[in-house]
Amino acid sequence: MNRGTYSVDIGSQHLDLPIVSLNDNLALALLITVDVGVSFMERAGEELAQVLAPYKVDVVATVATMGIPLAVEVTRHLGLDRYVVLHKTPKIHLADAISEPVRSITTDAEQRLLFDRARIDDVRGKRVAIVDDVISTGASTGATLRLLRSVGANVVAIGTIVTEAGLWRAALGDDATMVRALGSIPVFRPDGSGGLVEDWNG
Repeated sequence: MNRGTYSVDIGSQHLDLPIVSLNDNLALALLITVDVGVSFMERAGEELAQVLAPYKVDVVATVATMGIPLAVEVTRHLGLDRYVVLHKTPKIHLADAISEPVRSITTDAEQRLLFDRARIDDVRGKRVAIVDDVISTGASTGATLRLLRSVGANVVAIGTIVTEAGLWRAALGDDATMVRALGSIPVFRPDGSGGLVEDWNG
């Protein structure tokens, strides 16, 4: 690791992620799915789909916005056609949405996950895989699990491009065993002399 980037293998691919300070005590290696390119996301989606295939998934679910490119590719490579998206930003079609509170590591305020009631039948009684770009604190994943289960979905797997540090394991509890990742990254803490050290616990 040099000061400005963190190198990580993600499945069969490699990325150098920029390290960005979140505050005086925490920095993150930033994976932005909309910035890594179509070919990277296509291969990552294909490789994650191979990992998820044994779970006989009926539908893929994700959280907007960064999870959408992954959901598209995983859905395509599983041979499925439709996926569902949980939103954090109110939209006109979500006025009567089912909601669940959530707070993510990169957002100061509590938000709400919103799920379109018109899509309930797409997940009720179905084998669902949740996919997301990064699982960090586990807050978004946990909220997604709770919301989908509340409408009758059978969540059978959780797929991600990378896990970040280890806080997510405690947050997800027994559900952490469902997580399948193509790679893992730490968070970073000040070393006291102007540099950063890796923190794998988070």
